[in-house]
Amino acid sequence: MVHLSDSESGGGYAGGALISEHWVLTAGRNLFVWKSRQDIGGKDPAIPKVYLGILHKAEANASREVAVEKVFLHPGFQNQSDWDNNLALIKLQHPVIMDDKVAPIPLPERSQHLDSIVEGSGVITGWGWNIYLTAGKSLKRLVLPLANLSDCKSEYERISFTPAVDNNMFCTGPTKYKENVCSGDAGSALAVRDAQTGDIYAAGILSYDKCCTRYNYGVYMKISSYLPWIHSVIRGDTEKSSSLRSNAMSKMFP
Repeated sequence: MVHLSDSESGGGYAGGALISEHWVLTAGRNLFVWKSRQDIGGKDPAIPKVYLGILHKAEANASREVAVEKVFLHPGFQNQSDWDNNLALIKLQHPVIMDDKVAPIPLPERSQHLDSIVEGSGVITGWGWNIYLTAGKSLKRLVLPLANLSDCKSEYERISFTPAVDNNMFCTGPTKYKENVCSGDAGSALAVRDAQTGDIYAAGILSYDKCCTRYNYGVYMKISSYLPWIHSVIRGDTEKSSSLRSNAMSKMFP
């Protein structure tokens, strides 16, 4: 779990997931002070402050900060709406030193599907608001059930300024005590366990965190849908990479 702080917004904060020693995955909207398509209008994303291995916001100091080299928005970010392709990768300047408080979470394999996770639920942690709608001071966690996608889509079709839920997304519902994700939790990863292999991995990145106590569903970007883009950025692909590989391969065949 990564703590992101944006000094430009006067203390704004969000979450992210460490996925390797050099990379953090988060929601693209976290990198902008004002987040709508109209406000962003092609502006460059902010470079956030990144903190690792902390449980309380008061620990977000220089000793836990890791320097950022560059940020990469998904190329389809906000193509049609404020919530389209809401993902970003953050490249760190130096490899992270792993310890008992800092370790990356794996990404899903192509063969891993949401219908094969243990108990149909996952664990999310976040820095967001609490049930009294005041800013949280420490990291919290919830075990949340996966929700029926059509139910989630139907609810938000009737509500303005919420995601148009599609097949690149999935949703979670509240706990039986009506606990839910809330503002400030965006960018956090939903950790799940595969029922067949026992593997733990990040199934999604929380995109819509405004449900709180008002609406039922948190909405996530489904990481398995974005693996080609994630791997291409981490590899350092350019526009010429695909043709270079194709040309090299063609020369190896008669």
